[in-house]
Amino acid sequence: MNKTSNLNADTHIPLKNPVSDADLQAARAYRLQRVRDFLAKYDYAAILLYDPVNIRYATDSSNMQVWTGHNAARYAMVFANGPVILWEFHNCDHLSAHLNAIDEVRTSINWAYFGAGPRVQEKALEWSGEIVDLLRRHGSGNMRLAVDKLEPEGVFCLNNHGVELFQGQALMEQARAVKSAAELKLIRWTIAVCERGIKRMSEELRPGMTENELWAWLHFENIRHGGEWIETRLLASGPRTNPWMQESSDRVMQEGEIIAFDTDLIGPYGYCADISRAWTVGHVPPTAEQRRLYQTAYEQIQKNMEILKPGMSFHEFSSNAWKIPEEFYKNRYCCVAHGIGMVDEYPAIAHAGGDWKGGGYDGVFVENMTVCIESCIAAEGGQEGIKLEEQVLITRDGCVPLSTYPFETDWLS
Repeated sequence: MNKTSNLNADTHIPLKNPVSDADLQAARAYRLQRVRDFLAKYDYAAILLYDPVNIRYATDSSNMQVWTGHNAARYAMVFANGPVILWEFHNCDHLSAHLNAIDEVRTSINWAYFGAGPRVQEKALEWSGEIVDLLRRHGSGNMRLAVDKLEPEGVFCLNNHGVELFQGQALMEQARAVKSAAELKLIRWTIAVCERGIKRMSEELRPGMTENELWAWLHFENIRHGGEWIETRLLASGPRTNPWMQESSDRVMQEGEIIAFDTDLIGPYGYCADISRAWTVGHVPPTAEQRRLYQTAYEQIQKNMEILKPGMSFHEFSSNAWKIPEEFYKNRYCCVAHGIGMVDEYPAIAHAGGDWKGGGYDGVFVENMTVCIESCIAAEGGQEGIKLEEQVLITRDGCVPLSTYPFETDWLS
């Protein structure tokens, strides 16, 4: 069984942050340059960002990330050969004063209905005028603008000014896919924090607890170590593990039942730790059927890790991935694997066959991509299921785990 210093540590003592200011500065510089390299590749003058994760990636500026994900109250513009400008929420300029990559902070013009009400058109015209003025000043005559998220009124206003719009989310997903050494240090710190939370859940797990009570320990450890939020609440026990995707509830867990979870944790510096494990409530020995389900899920994870290598196409990986037995196929996970960085990222690898035909797309795995290998093993109509997931780094020789929390290897005999 894997052992790490984090797992052996006293969970009541916070972990020590190993990230230096130099690490953080290097990650910021690399990320901004990645965005600019892709702008140059596609001949875009700039990219306009509303997605708070994209703003964080390009500028490291963060403000009410979940709230601004559904309230268009802040945005940023990165020029291929020009300034980085951030439009910030009311009286929040000071939040980004320490960030050298940002050349100017302005007050945002909120033309979403929540902020503008019946004045949407008026405020959108004001907003678009400012964007166009900057394009003319810093774009060297190039009016090709990438945008990640934009309401129809904004598209209409910019088009009327002669701005040619392009899909900015694709550019950002591609830029974010390959990680630097400094980014990997930030990712490893988030994983260490997440695994501290997993260990705390393991220690606190008792029959008679509710799912929500157990899930709260992961939030506690994340927040006290400077983490940010958790994207989902995917923790379930007993019959709620099959089918998967049920979020934590006030259900009281009973001894001997399966409890499984998927962390989806946005930790320190905005990076994600996406790890799934399964135990029995009370950590009692599994039944024969629980053992069989777990062994099957573990086999899927290990097989797909073994074959994943740089230079392999997405289609080749999907075609050669572990074949899901018929009894588990209907309740399979939604993908074989997916990219991971600040959140779940490009690519998402569809299963072979009908899934690939319906929604698969090709590409190539490259060195320093970070990926999550997925498994959900649950028979249709079965009593319980097992969810496992491992976060890995693609190296020149294959993939290596980034997540180190042990599997239940004593269930594999």
